[in-house]
Amino acid sequence: MRVVIQRVQKASVEINHAVHAEIKQGYLVLVGIHKEDSINDTIYLADKILSLRIFPDLEHKMNLDIKAVQGSLLVVSQFTLYANTAGGNRPDFIQAAPPEQAQKLYQAFIDRLKKGAVPVVSGIFGANMQVTLTNDGPVTIIMDSR
Repeated sequence: MRVVIQRVQKASVEINHAVHAEIKQGYLVLVGIHKEDSINDTIYLADKILSLRIFPDLEHKMNLDIKAVQGSLLVVSQFTLYANTAGGNRPDFIQAAPPEQAQKLYQAFIDRLKKGAVPVVSGIFGANMQVTLTNDGPVTIIMDSR
C-alpha cells in the first residue's frame, strides 16, 4: 500500500461539478492499493499517519501530529500510484490491486483512520474526481507499507 500525504491548509474533492468532501487544515491522503496488500497494510499506514508529526510547533519545527492541531483527513483512492512506466510511454498498472480487492482495503483504511478521533472524509472509490488543495509548506510525504 502506498500513500502520498500532503499537509494542506484546505482541500476538496468535486464529483460531477459538485463538492463531495472538503477539509480545512489537515492532510490530503492519496491511497494506492497493491495487489499483494492485506488488512495489515491498512492498519500499519493508518496508524502511522495518525502519529505522523509534520505540523509546526511554536518553534516552527515539525513536531505536532494531526490531533494536536485539530486537523482533518481527506482520503482519495489513487490506483495510479502503482503506475509502471519502465516499458514505454504508456504506464501499466499491473501491480495495482483489482477494483474489488482495492475497494475493500480502501474502506478498511478509512475505517481505521476514523478510530483515530479525527474527522475523516473521502472521495468515492473509482469515481472521476477533481481534487483541489492548498499545500501547506509545501509538505509532501510518501509512505509505503512494504
